[in-house]
Amino acid sequence: MRAQAIRVPMAGPDDMSGLRALLQRGELYPEEVVAVLAKTEGNGCVNDFSRGYATFAFQVSLAEALGIPRAEVAKRVAFVMSGGTEGVLSPHATIFARGAAARKPDRTKRLAIGIAHTRDFLPEEIGRMPQAQAVAEAVRAAIQDAQIASVADVHFVQIKCPLLTSERIDDARQRGRTPRTTDTYESMGYSRGASALGVALAMGEVRAEALSDAAICHDWNYHSTVASTSAGVELTNCEIILMGNSVASASDLVIGHAVMRDAIDGGAVREALASVGLRANGPLPPEDAGRIINVFAKAEADPSGAIRGRRHTMLNDSDINSTRHARAAVAAVIASIVGDPMVYVSGGAEHQGPPGGGPVAVIAHA
Repeated sequence: MRAQAIRVPMAGPDDMSGLRALLQRGELYPEEVVAVLAKTEGNGCVNDFSRGYATFAFQVSLAEALGIPRAEVAKRVAFVMSGGTEGVLSPHATIFARGAAARKPDRTKRLAIGIAHTRDFLPEEIGRMPQAQAVAEAVRAAIQDAQIASVADVHFVQIKCPLLTSERIDDARQRGRTPRTTDTYESMGYSRGASALGVALAMGEVRAEALSDAAICHDWNYHSTVASTSAGVELTNCEIILMGNSVASASDLVIGHAVMRDAIDGGAVREALASVGLRANGPLPPEDAGRIINVFAKAEADPSGAIRGRRHTMLNDSDINSTRHARAAVAAVIASIVGDPMVYVSGGAEHQGPPGGGPVAVIAHA
C-alpha cells in the first residue's frame, strides 16, 4: 500500500485547477483518490454553502476523470469540507490517495489512510448517543481499512458530521420526536461533540458505560486526543478520514500529533513537528519546512472564558461566532511556527482535546 497526501491551493470553492493539474501531470490517479479534506472560505456556520459547493465541484471533477456518475464518486470517496478561513488561513485542499506500492514495506511505520461512512441519521439522533455509537463503529472500520494494527498508531481522525436545520427539526416534531436542540447553530456543537466521543469510544479513550446523552457537550472530562470533527448542512451522515502510521504502508510520508492545551500552545505544535522528525526549536529551517505536507488542528474558545488566567471575549461577541475567532487565533500560532498560512484549522473542539485546546497533527515526508 502506498498512501499519498497532496496539498493544493484554491482560488475559490469551485477551483479545481490544482486537482486537474495533478491528474494531467500523472502525479495523481483518479481511481486512487480516497478522500478530500478542504478549507473553504465561507463563514463555517449553518448557512455556509461553500462546503457543499466545493464537495459538488470535487465530485464532478472526479466523476469526469473516472467516467462514472457523481453519485458513485460520493460512495467511494470521503469529502470533508471545513468552512472558515479567517485571519491568515489560506483556502486549500489536501487530497488523499491510496494505491499499490512500487516497493515492499520495510516494516517502518508510514502514513496510512482509512475511510468510512456512517448511515444517515434521523434528526433526533444528531447530538445523541446513536450518533456517537455509529461513529465509533465507523472509526473501527476505518482503522481496519487503513491496515493499522494498534490505536496507538492513529494520529488524526477527521469527521464531517450533520447539523439540524429548521426543516429537519420540523421533520422530527411531526413524527413526535424531540430534537436535541432547536437552535441550529447550537446543533453544530452537539453533532461535533457526539462524533468526537464516538472517536473516543473507538480509540478506547472513554468507556461506553461512562457516556450518555447528558454527557455530550456537558461533561468535559471526556474527550479524544485525535478527533477532529466539523459539522455541515451538506450531509445527513458522517464521513470519516482516518490518518495514522502502518507497517503495511510503503509511503514516503509519516504522521505524528500532539495536543494543544489552549489556543496559544505553540509548544504542542513544535511537539507535533518533532514527532515526525522536524527540528522544532525556533523557526523551521527551509529544508525542514519543505518536508511538511500539511498541519491539521482543532480550535475553540475556551469555555471557561479565560486563557492562562486572562479573560477572553470570544464567547460574548454577538457579531462574530466564537469558532471564527478561535480558527483565526490558532491558525496564526501555527503559521508563525511553520512559516506557512496554508494550514488546516477547524473551529469548535467539543470533546476534541481538553477544553480550550485540541489535537494538532503533522504529515511530512519521512
